[in-house]
Amino acid sequence: MSAALALGDALGVPPLAMAELLPVIEAVMVAKLNEQMDHSHG
Repeated sequence: MSAALALGDALGVPPLAMAELLPVIEAVMVAKLNEQMDHSHG
């Protein structure tokens, strides 16, 4: 989490915006990882 906030800071994204965006980004990442795992196992 702190790495993501640091990346946002480095890119000039306000911390409040990052706090709003991170849950959405995480949900997409988890969904894509699950898709990849499903394809590789079956």
